[in-house]
Amino acid sequence: MKQYYPSLSYPDLTMYGMVRNTALKYPGNIAYEFFGKTTTYADFLRKIDRAASALAAAGIKSGDRVTICMPNTPQALQFFYALNKIGAIPNMVHPLSGAGEIAFYLNHSASKAILTLDSFYEKVASIRGDVKQSFFIIVAKIQDELSPLLRIGYELTQKKYALPEDGYVTWKDFIAAGKTTASPEDLTKHGKDVAAILYSGGTTGTTKGIMLSNLNFNALALQTAKASGCEIVYEAPGTLKMLSVMPIFHGFGLGVCIHMPLCFGVRCILIPRFTPDSYTEILKKKKPNFIVGVPTLYEAIFRNKKLDGVDLSYLLGVFSGGDSLSIELKRKADKFLRDHNAPVQIREGYGTTECVTASCLTPPDTYKEGSIGVPYPDTEYCIVKPGTCEVLPPEEEGEICISGPSVMIGYLDNPEETADTLRTHEDGKVWLHTGDLGKMDEEGFIYFRQRIKRMIISSGYNVYPSQVENVIDAHPDVLISCVIGVKDTYKMQKVKAFVVLKPGAEGTEEIKASILAHCKQNMAKYAVPYDIEFRSELPKTLVGKVNYRVLEAEEESKTENA
Repeated sequence: MKQYYPSLSYPDLTMYGMVRNTALKYPGNIAYEFFGKTTTYADFLRKIDRAASALAAAGIKSGDRVTICMPNTPQALQFFYALNKIGAIPNMVHPLSGAGEIAFYLNHSASKAILTLDSFYEKVASIRGDVKQSFFIIVAKIQDELSPLLRIGYELTQKKYALPEDGYVTWKDFIAAGKTTASPEDLTKHGKDVAAILYSGGTTGTTKGIMLSNLNFNALALQTAKASGCEIVYEAPGTLKMLSVMPIFHGFGLGVCIHMPLCFGVRCILIPRFTPDSYTEILKKKKPNFIVGVPTLYEAIFRNKKLDGVDLSYLLGVFSGGDSLSIELKRKADKFLRDHNAPVQIREGYGTTECVTASCLTPPDTYKEGSIGVPYPDTEYCIVKPGTCEVLPPEEEGEICISGPSVMIGYLDNPEETADTLRTHEDGKVWLHTGDLGKMDEEGFIYFRQRIKRMIISSGYNVYPSQVENVIDAHPDVLISCVIGVKDTYKMQKVKAFVVLKPGAEGTEEIKASILAHCKQNMAKYAVPYDIEFRSELPKTLVGKVNYRVLEAEEESKTENA
């Protein structure tokens, strides 16, 4: 396969080791900013080392698993890299997860401790009886990381969370308890050691713990920097900023928004919680050079009137991932960026949590309609006949497979799923079978269709929801759509569309007829939806993807109750 980028070298270091090297090279650079309060790389390294001492004092050892159930805050970053330094394994969990989900994550990982915010303490404490092993709770507070003036304002305006007298240790007391303990050395010297556990539905849709190595994350950082242009930090040290809004529990947030910039001396603007309005204000005030987001976020931002007339010429990279960027949204986004003086196009990335996050990206100055770009340096893609290891020629559609240094170690305590997902092909290389449909052209550009299991088979024809959504989204009254297959005794499945209209448009029969007429004109008859249901919004996953499984479950329930 043709390689778009030159090969890179990957140091045999921990994630901590990579960040430590950056801190030694750029000690005065700002590592992160949190509500206006800045921390240099030198100070960040000292804070990590103090947290490592605290972990050692608390009895956490190399190989132990510890859960981080936090938004993007300084304590979460310090704790993550401190765990990595001593060889312990961070188990990353979304703080908005339900109590039962958190209990599952703690049990699955056999975590010995959990770091969470005061606002989530009650939820975490409520599951003690549901967790098999004993664990202790560390409670952090956002106000502890604010400047004195902001802290006063925060405590006056935000809800106060009353904590019991015992049952946990505060972050401040946890750090203080480690002051008399020497900071351990960087214990895991090899990049192939497990660095973190992230969670995903995997290729079969069931929750799995994904074991990712130091090499996986470090390779991702170096590859993303090369492919995105973030490595220009060497030409302008200390001046570049990344808007780090994607959550740290997710590979996109942890790998691209946190670890990658921290490996290159870039400033992370940490945002623990945001809305399209607040995101817009941050863009105007902070002027970040690199921004990332999921398509639904960009859809909301680019129609926000607060950005009218705002100069975005400071943007050096705008990246979309986590879900498919429709052709129509790509056009809207690029026009918006041009109209606001941004010198870049929106660039779609593709990947899976099984390779941390992105492993393919639209090149800086090239775009092929419908393509998700080209593979990262030292990363290979091939397309195989679904259910086999038989490699298909260019332009033939099949399952996307990935091989390269960011591919996971495997699923935690799940050798069967690991063996089914990581397969050795005839070339002797280990390939990640993604469960996604796509194709590759003669020049090595990749085209994603959708999840194999999401494909709709109607009257014997293959219908691709993403293609139907692209057509519907191009209608002048449509903001966003989601297409699913509904069981049908005659056709096997029939196509149904859920549509959110643009502001000002109403879900009348006339507009429905107009959308259906638009569909009939632009797609095959068998792919035209039998029905359109208007919604004020579509269900989302915790990272902002459209959650089509919720819609499928709703329709299945209707069928069962009919």
